[in-house]
Amino acid sequence: MEQYKFSNKKLPYLLSIPQFIIVTIFILYPTYKSLELSLFTTSIFGGNKVFVGLQNFNDLFSSPDYLKTLIVSLIFAGGVTIIGLALSLLISVLINNALKGLTIYRTAFIWPYALSPAVAGAIWMFIMHPSYGILTSILPFKLNWILNGNHALILIIVAATWRMLGYNIAFYLAGLQSVPVSLREAAALDGASGFQKFFRITFPLLTPTTFFLLTMNLVYSFFRTFGLIHTVTKGGPSGMTEIMVYKTYKDGFINLVPGLSAAQSVILLAIVIGIISFQFKYLERKVHYA
Repeated sequence: MEQYKFSNKKLPYLLSIPQFIIVTIFILYPTYKSLELSLFTTSIFGGNKVFVGLQNFNDLFSSPDYLKTLIVSLIFAGGVTIIGLALSLLISVLINNALKGLTIYRTAFIWPYALSPAVAGAIWMFIMHPSYGILTSILPFKLNWILNGNHALILIIVAATWRMLGYNIAFYLAGLQSVPVSLREAAALDGASGFQKFFRITFPLLTPTTFFLLTMNLVYSFFRTFGLIHTVTKGGPSGMTEIMVYKTYKDGFINLVPGLSAAQSVILLAIVIGIISFQFKYLERKVHYA
């Protein structure tokens, strides 16, 4: 492939300056300030700033409430990611087989992604309301997420998964459309069943898409579900839906302890970077890019 070369060697650097400025202002500088603030105790207005080193981190990891938040966050992220990818792959395969009206199906499934997490949470809050929810009246069992923490956790996992479903389906449909029909036809001539064709031909070719969506869904569940939690449960009942990003906000803007809040943001960032690094180091080996 022929490579394009700039006649002016300084032009690529000049073109990258606006992006570098944006990344510095909105990502690098806030990250640095959070790391700095996590080493101090101070008021919400920045007065009485006292250096405490790692004391904020020690206080967090010795707190049962924060350890509970870590567990809830991992359960929530795992549920949203695993259930969301499995369900979206199943729906994508079914839609892809029904090629007639594919555009209509794709549009119908992708529209929830256009909603904000807060709106998605409000929709499911009313659908599953213990008193007048449409789904609650149909279910054979009582689902009271207002009083039961486990039920509340199920509700936000369902709402967050539904909101991300269209995004996943759009990418899986694109991946399914790129799978050569000749491979499936050759496997059918060899007597392969539908399951064998899917798991030995289709799914291996979808591993790049799955790997990408795995990363995006994890980032979404850890960082982009604040509006959903704030609208529906506000971390309750009994802290069963208080994921890390919401507790960071709560300690910083409600409890007014910015040092602890900054330390939590650093821990959250470190956990997400660690999980994604693990994916790229070990899971990417199983990705077939051919």
